[in-house]
Amino acid sequence: MIRKSKLPALALVAVALLSQSAALADIKTPAIISDRMVLEQGRPVTIWGTADEGETVTVSFQGQEKAAKATGGRWTVTLDPLVAGGPETMTIKGKNKLVIRDVLVGTVWVCSGQSNMEWPLRSTEGAETAISKANNPNLRYFKVKRTALDAPADDVEGEWVNATPENAPGFSAVGYYFGHDLQRALGIPVGLIEASWGGTPAEAWVSKEAIDARHRDIASAYAKALEAYPKAKARYDKAYEQWKKDVAAREKDPKLPMPRKPYLPMGPENPRRPSALYNGMIAPLIPYTIQGVIWYQGESNAGRAFEYKKLFPNLINDWRTQWKQGDFPFLFVQLAPFQKKSSKPTESGWAELREAQRLTSIKVPNTAMAVTTDVGDENDVHPRMKQPVGSRLALAARKLAYGEKIPHTGPTFKSVEIRGDTATITFENTAGGLVAKDGPLKGFSVAGADRVFHNADAKIVGDSVEVSSKEVPHPTAVRYGWASYPDVNLWNKAGLPASPFRTDDFPWITQPNGKHTPPPPSKTPAKSK
Repeated sequence: MIRKSKLPALALVAVALLSQSAALADIKTPAIISDRMVLEQGRPVTIWGTADEGETVTVSFQGQEKAAKATGGRWTVTLDPLVAGGPETMTIKGKNKLVIRDVLVGTVWVCSGQSNMEWPLRSTEGAETAISKANNPNLRYFKVKRTALDAPADDVEGEWVNATPENAPGFSAVGYYFGHDLQRALGIPVGLIEASWGGTPAEAWVSKEAIDARHRDIASAYAKALEAYPKAKARYDKAYEQWKKDVAAREKDPKLPMPRKPYLPMGPENPRRPSALYNGMIAPLIPYTIQGVIWYQGESNAGRAFEYKKLFPNLINDWRTQWKQGDFPFLFVQLAPFQKKSSKPTESGWAELREAQRLTSIKVPNTAMAVTTDVGDENDVHPRMKQPVGSRLALAARKLAYGEKIPHTGPTFKSVEIRGDTATITFENTAGGLVAKDGPLKGFSVAGADRVFHNADAKIVGDSVEVSSKEVPHPTAVRYGWASYPDVNLWNKAGLPASPFRTDDFPWITQPNGKHTPPPPSKTPAKSK
């Protein structure tokens, strides 16, 4: 038997090792630092990537040339504040050379949350017109691929694209309208980085450090879920196989009932697990220089609104701490109306979640809330009217981030004074006056010592509303818009609706009484068409 020489095999190994070595020597940048990117104007801008240990990397842009040595395989360069404009070219040199083309300088916003942020422009009211006009090279979009991880990632998948009729249909609708209005108002390029995932709770977007430090109940509940996961996953796998059989049977016989798809149990494969989406979709974006964040989320936490009162402010503070770019503007959308419209006050987790959001807008600096009481859908948690939502966020951005002196929010509750049978509510942000839109003022309720709320008569007096009810001769508390889908119509003269609110401190129905309530099952919404 003739033995074959091992030299060819050894040669191939050597070539492979040399190729691997050469690849390691190449300087690289994360996906977010790439062709067509938008950089923030007027503040130091961080550019980073990977290279061999000790390699010197030089970044050239807008007449600047900054160098740094790679430490631990990573290099970071900080450019001096940039001037809005472009397109321009960035050059990054080390042992190899990178050329990043078609770079704009303007303003950059992260768009995050769950399905109502993710919801695409093509599936909204007025989509055809908006898409046909979406031809703006100064509005750009980077969509982060859905990724859930147990440790912070170094990079994301995605690419920068221009707003065109071909690309815009897949843009976040809220993000698109926000960016469109902002770009038109500011006259500079706008970059949108969308990182969202439908059906996910807030804790999935918070770092592990923040969860462990401030939400031990959530951490403990997840630890228990991990212990139970093997058995729960086995039950799920069995149920999933049965579901597939039932689906196949129904395809043959449509008269059969629609089978219910089983929920993936909480555990290491569930994207709703604590910190998973922060690790996979937010951490890799840091320290990209941004102007601020727009956020649309809360539906998946409505059953735990009392907890959200603490969790949401901590999410905001966590992102600001991790980004190390100060208290950047954090603008968010109050939950839109959903389920059957109610003209009567009703206890509701959705109402309480809105209250948690309202309190956040008051207590956390440099935040603002877009109210959406007029754009709900009784039968769909994804209302198709996204243009008002994006436009209201843009107004808030122009006020908070860019210092424009414009009305940016609807009437906000300031104080209550009770005399006899009448409660007088005073409002701020009336923009020249309060307005009852489309008929008599409605949506107010009052309660007495029994804490039972009744619909109230309401009338506008200047920047106040006087509220009373024959059924409550001695009112102690007032609520406005307190239902999952409230029937309300208080606006200001700037054309912006008032937020629901309450004046009382009665216990919340979502208050867990010291015990953490696990996240309720939530289907990831089907892909929109």
